[in-house]
Amino acid sequence: MIGSEFVLNERVNESVSTLGKAEDVFWDVYHLKWICTEQELIKCAGVLVCLNPEESSHSLDSCAGGLRPETARMGGGGQLTEPGEPGSGRGGSVYTWEEVQSHCSRNDQWLVINRKVYNITHWAKRHPGGVRVISHYAGEDATDAFAAFHPDPKFVQKFLKPLLIGELAATEPSQDRNKNAAIIKDFQTLRGNAEREGLFQARPLFFCLHLGHILLLEALAWLIVWLWGTSWTLTLLCSVILATAQAQAGWLQHDFGHLSVFKKSSWNHFLHKFIIGHLKGASANWWNHRHFQHHAKPNIFSKDPDVNMVHVFVVGATQPVEYGVKKIKHMPYHRQHQYFFLIGPPLLIPVYFHIQIMRCMISRHDWVDLAWSMSYYLRYIFCYLPLYGLFGSMALISFVRFLESHWFVWVTQMNHLPMDIDHEKHKDWLSMQLHATCNIEQSHFNDWFSGHLNFQIEHHLFPTMPRHNYHQVAPLVRALCEKHGIPYHVKTMCQGVVDVVRSLKNSGDLWLDAYLHK
Repeated sequence: MIGSEFVLNERVNESVSTLGKAEDVFWDVYHLKWICTEQELIKCAGVLVCLNPEESSHSLDSCAGGLRPETARMGGGGQLTEPGEPGSGRGGSVYTWEEVQSHCSRNDQWLVINRKVYNITHWAKRHPGGVRVISHYAGEDATDAFAAFHPDPKFVQKFLKPLLIGELAATEPSQDRNKNAAIIKDFQTLRGNAEREGLFQARPLFFCLHLGHILLLEALAWLIVWLWGTSWTLTLLCSVILATAQAQAGWLQHDFGHLSVFKKSSWNHFLHKFIIGHLKGASANWWNHRHFQHHAKPNIFSKDPDVNMVHVFVVGATQPVEYGVKKIKHMPYHRQHQYFFLIGPPLLIPVYFHIQIMRCMISRHDWVDLAWSMSYYLRYIFCYLPLYGLFGSMALISFVRFLESHWFVWVTQMNHLPMDIDHEKHKDWLSMQLHATCNIEQSHFNDWFSGHLNFQIEHHLFPTMPRHNYHQVAPLVRALCEKHGIPYHVKTMCQGVVDVVRSLKNSGDLWLDAYLHK
């Protein structure tokens, strides 16, 4: 038996090696166990690896999805189950949309990608992008979302194969609920054309120059006060330059966070941590888990954290009425368009985000991101403490964050806040993104000032596309929207700023009317 266990362990290692190293694929090896004499079934790395004693090896593909139904089945996100057990799934099983949609609870989650049905119940907790972003698509078709977030689908297939439990029945449509099949097909064709035209290929020089100009701004800000003194005028100039560097670093980390620069994800991850951690003092993992949810379900309550206003504001046309009917009055919401200037742009980054980031890193024991973040503060102290002292240095960095926060809030909110904000409506990918986003007119200044997020529509449709290609795909997107009657909003930057305030006032008025009369 000892000899058999040795052979068994060796062959398990061979099978696991076909999937990749453990640290690369994020899977856990649970246990090894003899199941029967003819076929040895091992639950390894969350999948069933079948080892036939008469064969020298057995491919992972055939084991993960090709076990004969009379031999074994995989269900519950990798749980070994008996043949015929409800919901236990196998590669040959077929399901209706009604069955898929019934698996959308926290402890039971299925989704569909390219008509294949996957049980993600247990995998969701180990999902590199966070448990919430993938769970938002439980019970739904996630084909377009999957393509949008994963620049290398072949690599991700390593994770999908063990989760495969079947496919949609031939009588079922490819889209769930009442989504428009023509819109979905045309959008997927557009994406395919963009890929063939090389619009997902980055120009590394573009991003190198962008990083270079950020580092030059950082150096210039310090040299000004080191060479010519810390007068009020020079300190103000230093603050403006530092805030500019911080804002531009925010746009650049956004590029690396979306894996839109390098083909190798590991390079993107490293540069992302360097820029958001060492240059900005924030956390890459905090940003990933928050921002990907925003992209997956933009402007959808309980799914997009960017519209979670923690009762300080009411947004959209639905939430204000709900609050008013329930007589909820945490704030004088009919005045929110006024107090927004006091607690919105000034405090988001210096207070709210700062507290959230630190709490996230410490509570999750994210020591790597914490080390990157601390390297920023150590560098800042080394540069500015000798010039300004402790209190002066703290005042300087607070003022820089104050300026950066205004920049960030206005750029990001003008693209989303005036748009449709509501509960889940289960729209197709194109319609959902277009109803939640709008563009700001293109110009060299607008491109630089917003980090090309003036092309918010294109960015949301293709988050892994390098930003310097947005202007090329924009006419194609606009033509597709015109074909299907989907509004494609483009504004001036001034109009975008005004619309932020106007939308807050409209929402506040809706709340007041419901609060007083309903």
